[in-house]
Amino acid sequence: MKPLRRLTIALTAGVAALSLTPAAHAAPDPVPASPYLYQWGAKPNPATIMSQTGVKAFTLAFVLSDGGCNPAWDGTRPLTGADATLIRNIRAAGGEVIPSFGGWAGRKLGQHCSSADALAAAYQKVIDAYQLTAIDIDIEAAEFENATVQDRVLGALKIVKQKKPGVRTVVTMPTNRSGLNTWGRRLVTRAKELAAPVDVWTVMPFNFGGPSDMVAGTKSAVDGLKEHVKTTFGLTDDAAYRRSGLSSMNGVTDTGETVSTADFRAIHDWAAGKHLARFTFWATNRDRGNCGASGDNCSGTNQGTYDFTKIVAGYTG
Repeated sequence: MKPLRRLTIALTAGVAALSLTPAAHAAPDPVPASPYLYQWGAKPNPATIMSQTGVKAFTLAFVLSDGGCNPAWDGTRPLTGADATLIRNIRAAGGEVIPSFGGWAGRKLGQHCSSADALAAAYQKVIDAYQLTAIDIDIEAAEFENATVQDRVLGALKIVKQKKPGVRTVVTMPTNRSGLNTWGRRLVTRAKELAAPVDVWTVMPFNFGGPSDMVAGTKSAVDGLKEHVKTTFGLTDDAAYRRSGLSSMNGVTDTGETVSTADFRAIHDWAAGKHLARFTFWATNRDRGNCGASGDNCSGTNQGTYDFTKIVAGYTG
């Protein structure tokens, strides 16, 4: 995912009075269709996005380490601050959230917590603070390419499941065009060996390294994931697809690929046909076109505002 930027947001007193508890009605499942939303750059209003697109959930990026084994938004903002307000706003509009731990940049809890027990406690702080039904572990870079840290993350997720069996766990990781790299295969295999119950394995099929057919590349990457999940856990093709997912990138990627809205619709239809457990993208903040080069607030392509979010909205697997 894109590098984080520091940001300080003032807490809005009027909204702060809203409860952080999920709405009394049946809350939407945040796992299948929850595009990423972050709190740096130009910050769109989630309630406006929901009303304009029909999307019902967001994946909020990122929970990191504050320098020790303590969770903080982007490593700097407390759990009780502006991001809590954001969650209140989303829930007040009838939506739900799935916080994402990790990402490409910043201090990772998996590295700064000394044990699986300590890391699980850090995850649990966030779960308890917002009464969560799901969490996303976006494991990348040094946190991903380290056997000790991988095992620590899996051990922590196992503890979280033991204490909160109703919380769904998503692991999101990099991929090659053909599927998981060596570190990705190890992570899935070790989950089986450690009996760490991950509900959904998600790959990020972009930044392959230059322009290419992104629909074909996405399909082959997810198929490679599915094959390893199938073999590792002894599943059928259908069952393995239902434990797999994808997180694309809208518009021009960091390495110059382009995922157009037409591409994304084709990926959506394929994902729905396979009943993937997760179909999302990075990020709603950049779901705007005709606004210049690709960046935190622009897709770099010719598209309508929130076209990608509209495609994600309503996906149920």
